[in-house]
Amino acid sequence: MLVHLHVRNLALIEDIEVDFGPGLNILTGETGAGKSILLGSMQLILGSKPSRNLIRENASYALVELLFQVDEQKTLDALSSLDIEAEEGQILLSRRIMDGRSICKINGETCTVGQMKAAAGLLLDIHGQHEHQTLLQRDRQLAILDEFGGQDLKACRGTVTEAYHKYQKAVKARRELDIGEEERAREIAFLEFEIGEIENADLKPGEDEELEKRYRRLNNSRRITGTMEEVHGLSGTDGGAADLIGKAVHEIQRVTEYDDALLPLYSSLGDIDALLQDLNREISAYLDDLVFDEEEFYRTEQRLDLLNSMKARYGSGIEEILAYQQKQQEKLEKLERHGELLAGAVRDEEEAAAKLTKACDALTGLRKEYADKFAAEIRKGLSELNFLEVQFEIRFDRRSSFTEKGLDEVTYEISTNPGESIRPLSEIVSGGELSRIMLAIKTILADRDEIGTMIFDEIDAGISGRTAQKVSEKMAAIGRHRQVLCITHLPQIAAMADTHFEIVKHGDASGTVTEIHPLDEKAAVKELARLLGGATITEAVEQNAVEMKKLANALKQGL
Repeated sequence: MLVHLHVRNLALIEDIEVDFGPGLNILTGETGAGKSILLGSMQLILGSKPSRNLIRENASYALVELLFQVDEQKTLDALSSLDIEAEEGQILLSRRIMDGRSICKINGETCTVGQMKAAAGLLLDIHGQHEHQTLLQRDRQLAILDEFGGQDLKACRGTVTEAYHKYQKAVKARRELDIGEEERAREIAFLEFEIGEIENADLKPGEDEELEKRYRRLNNSRRITGTMEEVHGLSGTDGGAADLIGKAVHEIQRVTEYDDALLPLYSSLGDIDALLQDLNREISAYLDDLVFDEEEFYRTEQRLDLLNSMKARYGSGIEEILAYQQKQQEKLEKLERHGELLAGAVRDEEEAAAKLTKACDALTGLRKEYADKFAAEIRKGLSELNFLEVQFEIRFDRRSSFTEKGLDEVTYEISTNPGESIRPLSEIVSGGELSRIMLAIKTILADRDEIGTMIFDEIDAGISGRTAQKVSEKMAAIGRHRQVLCITHLPQIAAMADTHFEIVKHGDASGTVTEIHPLDEKAAVKELARLLGGATITEAVEQNAVEMKKLANALKQGL
């Protein structure tokens, strides 16, 4: 369950810390006090995108921290599968929001928003003010049924999704071959031209690099000749380096007989003299071989022009051009075998469609089994929420085309009054009825998933009187088995609180701040009186609040 909430610098909230208790936690307050901000802070942990004006004015960041105590082994195992280990049964989820970015952490370790959302989804479920409107959408109705079916339906849907992707692949392959004879002839002619052009070029891997080197040498042969002639003179025997070194060797030789220490220097000069002689001979040989061949230059230039033209059309290098040729050759072979390949693609598509149809039929059958169980549980849940004579069924229609979710369209149908025919939810239910139906569904799904904390934001919208009392009893009953946080305006629901919190807003010249305070029994009765009496609280209203709290406590004792 959620044991602690810490929010800092979030909209009107400066810094609040709340310790929640087990059972039914009620949050009440005046309109605009900041109840939605508190709920929004929890939705941030569930991965919602923060708005730009979320951070409190003059603050550099906003922070939300939720601390959970997890005792259910199934939940601990599910968290462990996400590589999240509870520390003494506790999980701390935190999200720090800064300008344009956020940092998420689980038990102090940085994680992604997606990882936090996955973990939070195992620990709490939030029902916002307008979520029940999504119940009118057929896709949402199907998703709820699949959620009720749990792992059985998830596995069956996985089979359908896999078969659907194979079918889509087969359809794509068949469509690629589904061309007319005229178009096929044009494509064959085009491919033959490209392949022939590449073949005629007789390309060899690495040829372009060798040609580039040869072209640079030939194109700069005059400059090379002039430079190497100058180098030959500077290093030669006609007043060059070799001549000077030779004289140095002769001079040092004359004095070596007077000091043995000069012998190494003499030897080094001799080596240098020999090296210069060898170098000079090699330069001379190079110059003898360096003859500009205009015909060779022309052939090299023409070949390079051809290769560059091919690169501009078929690839950035010879290897890419040859790979392109191979690819086009494969296309040509397919077109030449078009009739055979098309017949095979049609067979593959038909086989994939048959397998997908079989998987969809199996999914439909399993969905219908769970639909009967789900409808029965919903009827039971609605009877507990003051639907006196209610009929509820799930109608199946078959789609005209495949989807990765199968061929099913489902419609939730209901009759809330005796003698009325059963019709789709979207045609007959009121806002209050829809919120109660969603409450029943949320309770059923939470029971199956063993989610420890359920949060309801104004689930009481559109209800009053006896119906409000029934909803309050349902909320109290849910609170016997799991933790519930409920934001409400109805005194009937607030009276059932195991722990009651008041959300208040204070403002002065320095700014406006939202705060939350736990209420003791006396303060809780006073808050009930405010909900009952509005602006003017008379003695009769106060007595009514006391009586309402006593009756609620007595009712909870009997649950």
